[in-house]
Parts: sequence; C-alpha cells; structure tokens
Amino acid sequence: MDIRLYYQEKGMGRPLVLLHGNGEDGSYFRHQMEYFSPQYRVLAVDTRGHGQSPRGTAPFTMSQFAQDLKTLLDELEINAPILLGFSDGANIAMKFALQYPERLTALILNGGNLHPQGIKRRVQLPIELGYRAVRLFADRSQEARRNMEILGLMVHEPNLKPQELSAIQAPTLVIAGARDMVKTAHTREIAAHIPHARLAILPGDHFIAGKNPERFNREVEQFLNTV
Repeated sequence: MDIRLYYQEKGMGRPLVLLHGNGEDGSYFRHQMEYFSPQYRVLAVDTRGHGQSPRGTAPFTMSQFAQDLKTLLDELEINAPILLGFSDGANIAMKFALQYPERLTALILNGGNLHPQGIKRRVQLPIELGYRAVRLFADRSQEARRNMEILGLMVHEPNLKPQELSAIQAPTLVIAGARDMVKTAHTREIAAHIPHARLAILPGDHFIAGKNPERFNREVEQFLNTV
C-alpha cells in the first residue's frame, strides 16, 4: 500500500463519501457533513497530496485517485457508497464509477468536466499559463513542484469521452451553478450521456455547495430520497 488517505467521519447510516476539488481538502464540505450526518455515515476524504493525505509516490492522476479511494473503502469495509464529488472530486467519482461500477450505490457530480475544453476559456487560460511558469522551477523548488502537479491535473486531465458515460448504471445527479466555470453546455452533455441522470442547474457559481449550502443540500437530499 502506497499511502493511507486521511478522512473525517460523522454520523451513521448509509455511507456518503465526499470528494473535494483540486487544491482543496475535505473541509470544503463542512456544511454537507453537518446536514447529512443525522441520516448518513458521511466521510469527507482528502485526496492524495491534498489536505492531510500524504503525496506518496504513485502517479498524480484521476485514475490513481479512484484507485486510492477503492483502497480506502476496502479498508473501511464499505462496499457500495454514495459518492458526491465536487469539481475534480466529481471527475474522480466518474473515474471510480467506470473503473469499479459494482462498488457504487449512487453518484452526485457537482461541477465536473470530461476534459479541459469543458472549462470556460477565461478560467482555463490562466491555469495553463500558471502551469507553464511553475514547471520552469519544479526541479529547484518543492512548492513549485507541488503547484505544477496541482495545475497539471487541470491542464492534462480528465480525459473522458461522453460515450464512455453510458456505462454508468448508478442513479446519478449532475448539479452545477448557472455561472459555473464549467460550460453549461458541457454540464448538460455529461447529464445527457449518463443513463437516466437527473440535471440541476442552480443559481450561483462553481462553489454552490459552500456558498449556497441550503439550496444545494436540498437538491441533493431530494435526489437521495429516490435511491
């Protein structure tokens, strides 16, 4: 085993696993942990190299992150959780659903994207420029190397084709902000290619779970009541 992921846990019941976005940690979901823990066993996981989870030596990829999650679920003897992923966490959740379809009860994808072109250009361009800048210093600075890996994820990943999503059989909610950094047409494309997926576009930007948790949690709860 390369590393052991750090996670926070609260509540009892069906397991609900929360996956944060790029460069963040599980604390992003504090409003969701509080709201859902009376009914669910809520686990907020820190991705490899984020928060309190060690970097380890394995590749920094969505596929590896999905494998890390499976290893953690195996350790905790959680067979088929509900996955709620935000941003890169949604991308990890999609990878997990495709790699381990039998290990999933339901899927909630908040602000995910299939490829870098799904992000609005005004957001993606500074990421690409930043990546090129830190790459120049990655050999000389540990901080630059970490920033290169974090930004590199958004430059090079994910790499999913819409048609691949047709293999996802778990009940799915695709949810995003009306002013999300992910193109609305791209969010709709994701929902359209997952069989029977439910789509919710809420007022707000990319960070609706943190900025408007009441509305976000209500939408998620309505979906969970059906699975």
